[in-house]
Amino acid sequence: MKKEFYLMLLMIFGCTAPALAQAQNPECMTNLSIYAEHAKVKNYEAAYAPWKMVYEACPGINKANFSYGEKILDYKIDNSSGAEKEGYIKDLIALYDKSMEYFPKDYSMADVMSDKANVMYDNKMADDAELYSMLTKAFNEDKKNFDNPKSLYLYFSSLVDLHKGGKKELQEVFDVYDDVTEQIESVNEKYLAQITKLLPKEEAGTLTSKEKQRLRAYNSYSENYGKIAGSIDSKLGDLADCENLIPLYEKSFEEKKTDVNWVKRAVGRMFSKECIDDPMFRKLFEAQIALDPSPSAYLYGATLKVKDGDTRGAIADFDKAASLETDSKKRSDIFYKAATVARRFSKSQARSYAQKAIDAYSANGKAYLLIANLYAGSANDCGSTPFEKRAIYWKAADMARRAGRVDPSLSGRSNQAAASYSAKAPSKTDIFNSGMAGKTLTFSCWVGGSVTVPNL
Repeated sequence: MKKEFYLMLLMIFGCTAPALAQAQNPECMTNLSIYAEHAKVKNYEAAYAPWKMVYEACPGINKANFSYGEKILDYKIDNSSGAEKEGYIKDLIALYDKSMEYFPKDYSMADVMSDKANVMYDNKMADDAELYSMLTKAFNEDKKNFDNPKSLYLYFSSLVDLHKGGKKELQEVFDVYDDVTEQIESVNEKYLAQITKLLPKEEAGTLTSKEKQRLRAYNSYSENYGKIAGSIDSKLGDLADCENLIPLYEKSFEEKKTDVNWVKRAVGRMFSKECIDDPMFRKLFEAQIALDPSPSAYLYGATLKVKDGDTRGAIADFDKAASLETDSKKRSDIFYKAATVARRFSKSQARSYAQKAIDAYSANGKAYLLIANLYAGSANDCGSTPFEKRAIYWKAADMARRAGRVDPSLSGRSNQAAASYSAKAPSKTDIFNSGMAGKTLTFSCWVGGSVTVPNL
């Protein structure tokens, strides 16, 4: 028993002796204090020499060696050139590796690999194959921490460029696209949960100063992920058009038809790209039904019924799909997709499903955008005078703005749509001539409800 106790003590002191020795090094402690004070006021030039001494002699003495060290080296890189700059870049890459070695709880593998890849990309120190290899490893081995927006884009972008160079198959591009977009949605969903909690207090004017600060931060993070998602979609471009999807799936179907994940992603992609008129969509749908008769399968079945003219059967399948889904976010997605299909035969039915999507998950901004688009598309049906018809655009603009409010990742699309609708609404001159300023205008068409005409 005593022997085991002494062995344990030796192990503890053996592991901590280097750190203890560093903490007892008076020169390291003095220089740590000096460079920290300089770094706090962003005097990185003065901080460099004392930081370098501490970093080299006592790397594990304090996490500041790495948090401030990154800022100090970034400054040196920005203010140097040639071989000197290259040396600082290599020092920064080495610092990232050491950060995980000395403070593994604070620096994850995904963070380190992302930082290294971004630095190497910015300074043209790695080609697409090297970047993709690094980021693939980080994504596969530490997915939960792989949430850097720039790295997510670089991961996908480098793969697309490799594909265009004939070095990667199109199927891999689709697989990684799905992985990355799902990751973005997952991370953004966490911010939306916090935003949803704070929005009622903001509308009531009861947010504390700390809550206002947090809400601004959450909105900013969500907007950034929305921008990255848009960039990723742009990078994918026409690679996912029906002209590319259909022959790829025809070629791979026999080999992959028992792979439930492949089948579900394939039919989902054909649905989202509106490739439902091709026989391959029905073939994939039937394969999914056989492998996994999940809620989404009923959604795709309903889509085929709409195509065949069976709208009543389609509505029954939409409702069946939603009733089988227990997760509120996924149920909301099903209602939203049902709305996109229902708009083919009924705007009011489409709005009903879009509203159900919002009721199931209040942060579904896409549903608000869809309703806005339905309203805008009904301008000629909702009024007897040009003024009344154009007034519907105020209602559409309001819905579009709500989309960006509940889901800031959509703020770019939301603001653009709201501006477009507002520009089509009656002008100040129109309002003056109508004599309707400040009055309520009611819609007698399927839209229903009313708007208050702006005061001049």
